[in-house]
Amino acid sequence: MQDIQHYLRPGTLQLSSLPPLSLYVHLPWCIRKCPYCDFNSHEMRQQDLPEQRYIDALLADLDAALPLVWGRSVVSIFFGGGTPSLFSPEAIEQLISALRARLKLSADCEITLEANPGTFERERFRAFRAAGVTRLSVGVQSFHDANLQRIGRVHDRAQALAALEEAARSFDTFNLDLMYALPGQTLAELRQDVDQALAFAPPHLSIYHLTIEPNTYFAKHPPKVPEDDEAYAMLDLLTERTGQAGLERYEVSAYAKPGHHCRHNLNYWQFGDYLGIGAGAHSKLSFAHRIVRQVRTREPRLYMERALAGQAMAQEEEVKRADLPFEFMLNALRLRQGFALAEFSERTGLALTAIQHGLEEAERKGWITRDLARVLPTERGFDFLSDLQSLFLSD
Repeated sequence: MQDIQHYLRPGTLQLSSLPPLSLYVHLPWCIRKCPYCDFNSHEMRQQDLPEQRYIDALLADLDAALPLVWGRSVVSIFFGGGTPSLFSPEAIEQLISALRARLKLSADCEITLEANPGTFERERFRAFRAAGVTRLSVGVQSFHDANLQRIGRVHDRAQALAALEEAARSFDTFNLDLMYALPGQTLAELRQDVDQALAFAPPHLSIYHLTIEPNTYFAKHPPKVPEDDEAYAMLDLLTERTGQAGLERYEVSAYAKPGHHCRHNLNYWQFGDYLGIGAGAHSKLSFAHRIVRQVRTREPRLYMERALAGQAMAQEEEVKRADLPFEFMLNALRLRQGFALAEFSERTGLALTAIQHGLEEAERKGWITRDLARVLPTERGFDFLSDLQSLFLSD
């Protein structure tokens, strides 16, 4: 980790203020790695979980990074993985207490924990709430046993239903994760999945199109998935059903009731800052004259060894001025409400002339609407989101 003065030296940007700050904590172990998963997750047996050593490494990692965020208020904390719910409630409580002791958390700081619907994890939900978690995100993906098996999930329909009942009892706000365009999935099956999900009246619903990512089992052994036309029909169904249930599609893959937007993810999409600790975690941190990205050591045991020695970081780079428009748009254009033009300058330190040409081209194609204050993606813009974002790539 560089000395703080290294980050505060003169540079090419001029940020008038720093954006909100979130904390991401990566807990990398899972019972079995799903064939579509490209996250930094590692299979293990429960008795092998090195809870205390990993917590010690996380806190050593955070202690080394504290000078970079000193005095800044943290608006959200997200425990992601892997399967964070494999960690005991006692371990999560120890972590949250240690974070509170080191960081200035906002009064309404959102603390999210990702969980799987397995019986073992479900029995811990109430204890996670008592430990200080305010929001649970349950990775259901489907309610059809055959489809769950095809995507390598370790839970079944009955466990998913029981987990969601417990989540609704234990948490005021929770997220339900679904996936669509799964191998062998029909439109009728997706309709049943969505109707079953909505029966729990989830405050927040995340619905992701299955994508075949490089370096996954599915990339090496591609499954037969629904054709594009069928996938578009599935998305139309999702939009219709969620709208009828009073859930607003506020981001490409996220639907929520009023007041239940995920603050942590919103901060990402609004080009806020985040400090990532844990194996393979990513950070994006702003300073007066630069924006920096960092990556922690990826392999868990090597991460623990290095973090405990004060050397958790594996990579660091300053974001180039020319890349900032695309990096900003990659996030902000995912939001239904788009972004305020003033926010672009505040978060990047660049003048609006840096995106003027891209905005004009996007408007000409019917992908955005704008006025003197805001830019919003249109329905067509959402459909061609990658093409819209690419208009802001540097030459």
